[in-house]
Amino acid sequence: MSQTTPSVSRRQLLQFAGLGAAGLMLAGCMPTGGSGAAAPSSGTALAPGTFTPADFSFSSWSLTEEAAAPAIKALLDGYKKKDSVGITEVSFPYNEYFKQLMLQVRGGQFSGAAHVDVAWLASLAALGKLQDVSAFTKDRGYTASALEAAQYDGVQYGFPWTIGAIGLVTNSELIQKAGIDEFPVTIDEYEGALKKLKGLGGGVIPYAASTKAAQLKDILIWMETFGSPLVKDGKVTIGDDASVEAVTWYKSLYDQGLIAADVDRFDARSLFSQGRAAIYDDAPVGRNTVVKDSPDPKLGEKIVSESRPVLKKGDTPRALVWGGAIVVVGGAGDDATGTAADFGQWSTSDLDAVLGDYEVRGLPPVTEEAQASDIVTSDAFGSRFAEKVTATATVNPFWQYPEYAQVETAVADRVQAVLVGQQSPKDAMAAAGEAAQKLIG
Repeated sequence: MSQTTPSVSRRQLLQFAGLGAAGLMLAGCMPTGGSGAAAPSSGTALAPGTFTPADFSFSSWSLTEEAAAPAIKALLDGYKKKDSVGITEVSFPYNEYFKQLMLQVRGGQFSGAAHVDVAWLASLAALGKLQDVSAFTKDRGYTASALEAAQYDGVQYGFPWTIGAIGLVTNSELIQKAGIDEFPVTIDEYEGALKKLKGLGGGVIPYAASTKAAQLKDILIWMETFGSPLVKDGKVTIGDDASVEAVTWYKSLYDQGLIAADVDRFDARSLFSQGRAAIYDDAPVGRNTVVKDSPDPKLGEKIVSESRPVLKKGDTPRALVWGGAIVVVGGAGDDATGTAADFGQWSTSDLDAVLGDYEVRGLPPVTEEAQASDIVTSDAFGSRFAEKVTATATVNPFWQYPEYAQVETAVADRVQAVLVGQQSPKDAMAAAGEAAQKLIG
């Protein structure tokens, strides 16, 4: 089956990322009554110069990650020195972060600035406690597409921090050792290449694909690669021939030892950094993480991003939009809230702050000035990633539904059942599609 999803411009797909994003429907976390549209913010829009610098809290899952935490702490230290304020750090591991943030915001236990995935904006906005930060984003040089990615229902609820995609990252040295002269274009060629990589021996995992339930949502991009739209005209298509073929193929990779059991994104990074995996899925942020943790001082020179293989030549390679933003929680007239907004503006648009962070984490910046800087344009990995991965990225079609995370969990659980031999791909995907349809209505 060929890929049928129409191409969209980068501006369009980022707009969809902001306007179509929605988060996990936690019991008691969403307002009751109504259609689920965003509730009003907690006050009028914030404005620069209307507050006295004050201490505030900053929340980010990156503070729990060994490779990313130093860069975030350096950013916080830079702002503390700039305005002589204190910043309380709040953090949870990524797989727990959204649930914990939602609970704390709803319960009034958190106020300040929070690092969020752009897919979560709708759910957080629906709590009625996010601030409109449009006065702080005005004339700061953000690209139009980046601003749109941090909006919901036409309101600028976030400062865009980084916008990119998730795609394949490879160890070019292992690829070459396996005798693979050119990275495979089609699924069949890709499986052949994985077999060659397995032939290297030494315990090398050809493709450190996600196989833990927490990250098995990655299978959705392979379903799209096989031709399933996932959702069409409001109807879930999982259970169609394409999705069954994708999961059957994934299971075959598992049975052949071309992918491994019990792997999530963090496991994959560790395996890749140790030279024990040749290919895995990640966003650009993964580069610095694996390089920092690797015993190979030259690993950074060997990391190459590649387009995801397609079902047949001529299809468009699939990739998933990925992005982060900073939102502000609190009362509009509160000095701490104003300071949190000022921090959001500074950390995402001040050229020195942005480029300093880029040099450490390598995340795509969101201002025109930063994107045009020598540091960014001379980054070979970043440029190739943008060309090979981000250029054809699209959003998860389930993001438009408040129950999207529950849908992903329902699908992941059924895929895991296939991997361990508890269900056939056909039965499992039929069950997954039915569960997903019930969730979105």
